[in-house]
Amino acid sequence: PQQCQTGRVMCIDKTDLNLRWVIDGEVKMTFDARFGSELTPTREGMFSVYWKSEDHVSSLYDTPMPYAMFFDGGQAVHYSPDFAANGYDGSSHGCVNIRDKAGIATLFGQVKIGDKVYVYRS
Repeated sequence: PQQCQTGRVMCIDKTDLNLRWVIDGEVKMTFDARFGSELTPTREGMFSVYWKSEDHVSSLYDTPMPYAMFFDGGQAVHYSPDFAANGYDGSSHGCVNIRDKAGIATLFGQVKIGDKVYVYRS
């Protein structure tokens, strides 16, 4: 999408179930992504990363959220051990789950506060 063509963007497609890390229109990394359920949906729109927490634990759900990059309220992109173990048989509480731990660690190191996050359906 046009919103992912300029700057530094985590471009997150809820239809294709992936996150693409895009810099000035060039895809640098791609990850499988899992989203919230109907009861706790992942919000769509343009956001920006406002806080990063490498060893975060959710205060609401008391679950680990390693490599969390927060973009809207309590919603974040983060590694999910459950997604790694169970795949799409489950959902998040609204966050964008990534199952590639080494990959998300690399992405966490590259993303800066203020980088864009675009969540959409293709």
